Amino acid sequence: MNRNSDYAKWVACWGNATSIKDCLEAQYAKNVTLRYPIKMCFSGSMLRLHFSNRTGIEDVTLSEVYVSKTKLTSTIEEESSVGVTFSGRTAVVIPSGEEIVSDEIAFDVVATESLSVSIYLGEYTSLRAGTLVTGPLSLGYYSYGNHAKAGSIPIDLMRRTNWFYFLNTIDVLTSEDKHALICYGDSITAQAWPDNLSILLEKNKIYDVSVIRRAICGTRILREYNCITYASYGPKGERRFDNETDVAGADAVIIQHGINDIIHPVGTQVNVFRPWEDLPTVDELEQAVNSLYVEVARAKGLSIISGTLLPIYGWRTYEPMREQMRTEFNTWLRSSNIFDKCIDFDRALARKSDVRQFVEEYDSGDHLHPSSDGYKRMAKEALNVLKEGINGKPYFKQD
Repeated sequence: MNRNSDYAKWVACWGNATSIKDCLEAQYAKNVTLRYPIKMCFSGSMLRLHFSNRTGIEDVTLSEVYVSKTKLTSTIEEESSVGVTFSGRTAVVIPSGEEIVSDEIAFDVVATESLSVSIYLGEYTSLRAGTLVTGPLSLGYYSYGNHAKAGSIPIDLMRRTNWFYFLNTIDVLTSEDKHALICYGDSITAQAWPDNLSILLEKNKIYDVSVIRRAICGTRILREYNCITYASYGPKGERRFDNETDVAGADAVIIQHGINDIIHPVGTQVNVFRPWEDLPTVDELEQAVNSLYVEVARAKGLSIISGTLLPIYGWRTYEPMREQMRTEFNTWLRSSNIFDKCIDFDRALARKSDVRQFVEEYDSGDHLHPSSDGYKRMAKEALNVLKEGINGKPYFKQD
């Protein structure tokens, strides 16, 4: 076991937000194993795992949790499995609305290798606290039965999932030079570009920064839905940001948020849950970003990087007035001195001939979310801006 004396700093190396699972007919699990393979960006000697039931409406019990080495598949190295404990106990109850942290677990972590977190839910468990994320590094598995320690799960009892339940963050005891970058936003960030940024960092031999994704599909800055139809759109910014930026070792946050405030309201004659009074002014969006995000981040010593909103021409609620709002808001995101830096995702993905639209190969087809190539382009743009440094100082080092 490697107990490097240089490992003295806790830094988050992986993380997601916690939202609300889509309210379908089946809302409980029993006798189910969840397995999440996760690539490590740092080497270290110990782990601590954060679990969240922040959006839950019932207490939940994690019957057993194990961490194991893996090749980023559903299979683990069984002999490497270590039980995760909570005040010395193998099972833990997470109260509704709360989050917990495991005991510090001795586990050798090697940068660029992978580990799996396996969670066994033995009793009836409310599956409300979950987050939907996608990307080349974001895939989980679930199976019937207790396979938390098993090297492989019977294929006929297992399926893939992009819903990440309860597991919220993994911290590593690592070296002092390591730090975390928070990517905060909505479905654009819940999809592939943060994973692609992690991949680019490794390709560029940048090993001192982690990418922590804090993103919820459908979320808005100023409003949230109080109905089961849109429950999975999660908490508004006012209820999210402070909690989601409490990240060990974090020193910067990229904020790319606000498009749903602009595109969701359609009037109650079209959708009873989406009244026109929910549509903010651009000034209200700017004030909210300043008071809810920037001031909170500054108090935590975080550098703040704005991310412009992507094209929406062709989206089903597109209207010229929404385009005007997006344009004005983006102008402010680019120019306001309250930010330390701006990543201009909009200009990176928009057509030169018509800036309202995506470059064709960057459009997923819905005219709101990027394609796979579009997310790669976002990651490239983020890396290019970060390479320039923040406030005159390099943001990371290259080996």
